[in-house]
Amino acid sequence: MPTMAESTTISNTANLSKFTNLDQGGRLMAEYIWIDASSNLRAKTKTIFKEPKGPEDLPEWNFDGSSTGQAPGHDSDVYLRPVAIFPDPIRKLPNILVLCETWNPDGTPNKYNARHECNRIMEANKDHKPWFGLEQEYTVFNKNGWPFGWPEGGFPGPQGPYYCAVGTGNVYCRDVVEAHYKACLYAGIKISGINAEVLPSQWEFQVGPCEGIEMGDHLWAARYLLHRVAEEFGVKISFHPKPIPGDWNGSGLHTNVSTKEMREEGGMKHIEAALEKLATRHKEHIAVYGSDNDLRLTGKHETGSIDTFTWGVANRGASVRIPRECAHKGYGYFEDRRPSSNGDPYQITGIMIETICGPA
Repeated sequence: MPTMAESTTISNTANLSKFTNLDQGGRLMAEYIWIDASSNLRAKTKTIFKEPKGPEDLPEWNFDGSSTGQAPGHDSDVYLRPVAIFPDPIRKLPNILVLCETWNPDGTPNKYNARHECNRIMEANKDHKPWFGLEQEYTVFNKNGWPFGWPEGGFPGPQGPYYCAVGTGNVYCRDVVEAHYKACLYAGIKISGINAEVLPSQWEFQVGPCEGIEMGDHLWAARYLLHRVAEEFGVKISFHPKPIPGDWNGSGLHTNVSTKEMREEGGMKHIEAALEKLATRHKEHIAVYGSDNDLRLTGKHETGSIDTFTWGVANRGASVRIPRECAHKGYGYFEDRRPSSNGDPYQITGIMIETICGPA
């Protein structure tokens, strides 16, 4: 297994640092980021000659959609429309990260542009002021495709000592996690915390609370930075919902949700009404809650069954958990525990508001 010191030399960070503070002649580098047909992140850089005040000040760009599964080879141009800007913690200001939507040449959203529909839903329901907090779990693998801290081809001790742990032998790759945390703070991403998870080399970061479309924007930007930070350490990030088969916890994207009505006195009746609606659309939600989720939602390892919808107070084995504090106060939020770690936050938050704010 490579050590952290060995893996750091892969990206030649020390050599790169000689150039990072060179004067840019009044120009800035804009990293245009988008989501491809397989929910993977793609990016390329454009030189910008004037600092933008917002995404509307940045030019559209395009890419070869036939190379990303987003267009046929005979008509391959797909357009990038900037929608959100973040300070770039890798290159540092004035350089920026530019999150983009993908559009077809005929002016229609690309088939894989989930943000467009999510934004439409959020705008239609903005009076409800939907808030979200997403808990992104992931696993850190070495270059050989095995989790750090695991014997090569073997298994560590059983689950128990690793969750929110400290100390050598209990936690792995904390340097990667800390670097990502700082990068998100620099970028202005609404990251609200981190913790080690139940599986060795499994971690979680939380983003939120965010309102409406901002949730998807900030989580995708945080995912991009996690992959970029991982490059610097020569490690791989897995968002697979069951990274290791067997008697181990999977990885989820627990989705905390509230509307203005739920957060006010007497909000529990609105939470319960929302859960009744969610129960009627369980299959529709599961369909957009991430791939391979059946490997995770088994009814074991702190999950509910993929086939049924259940809810309960402080119940981590249910589809939806109501925090005990919220049940005690009579208002607050609920946690949908069904989404998988590789789910698209635009699809997840979009169908959530479509369901709970729609007609009964």
